[in-house]
Amino acid sequence: MKKIGISFFLPIVIPVLFIILWHELALSIDNKVILPQVKDVLSLLLHPGQELISMGSLLSNVLVSLARVLTGYLLAVIIAIPLGILMGYYTKIFKLFNNFLGLFRPIPPLAWVPLVLAWFGVSSMATLCALEKGQLYIYLNNLKLSMVFIIFIGSFFPVLTSSIYGVTTVRKTLLDSAQVLGANQLDIFRKVLLPAAAPSVVNGMRIGLGVGWMCLVSAEMLPGSISGVGYLITHAYTLARTDIVIAGMISIGAVGAALDYLFRNLEEKRFKWQYLSR
Repeated sequence: MKKIGISFFLPIVIPVLFIILWHELALSIDNKVILPQVKDVLSLLLHPGQELISMGSLLSNVLVSLARVLTGYLLAVIIAIPLGILMGYYTKIFKLFNNFLGLFRPIPPLAWVPLVLAWFGVSSMATLCALEKGQLYIYLNNLKLSMVFIIFIGSFFPVLTSSIYGVTTVRKTLLDSAQVLGANQLDIFRKVLLPAAAPSVVNGMRIGLGVGWMCLVSAEMLPGSISGVGYLITHAYTLARTDIVIAGMISIGAVGAALDYLFRNLEEKRFKWQYLSR
């Protein structure tokens, strides 16, 4: 049998110490509103399907939030990656868009809230599709345009910036060699530029998804939201259910970490050559 070394236990040392500290503090404070006990929060996490304060289960709210984040994020990726590649490859397109987009990059997603509410109100994807009833309406009505826009803005600029950087750092000798060998512009894009820029683009997608997930709670605090883990946390706070607040926070962290792990795994498997070349 393979020996279990110290490296196996190292990643769990800090979490275990944190839980012990939390347990001791909760006992000494003895106030569930200020700090609930570990067992209370753990009970909620181990039973994610149970009804919570008449707002559905923790699992159902997390799934609604995930659908919102992925919708806004995918829209950002669809627009940011092609635009970033064009801006990185063509100097004229870079000059055309860079100063304009640079004005919006420093603006926090939350600063868009007043405008977003004025533009979209409580409209949803169901409104765009002109749906008023049915099962599809129930799903699409949860995708409020205001929330999707906030998540879109949060995800857009990290993906765009990394895409531009990935293209501009491709070695010019690779592009020149492809042209000398008779490759046309489409071949250069498909077989040289995109594969070489892919690690940076994927890293930008990873960062963009993380930022979009962080924008989630703010987006779900907007008017019109009646579901989602962000709204669940806000509503639980008003009812002094701190255990639900912490369970919701842990759920956000766990899902975010799982999504980040998927991207890290993709980077390690598909772009292993990048680490070997260092």
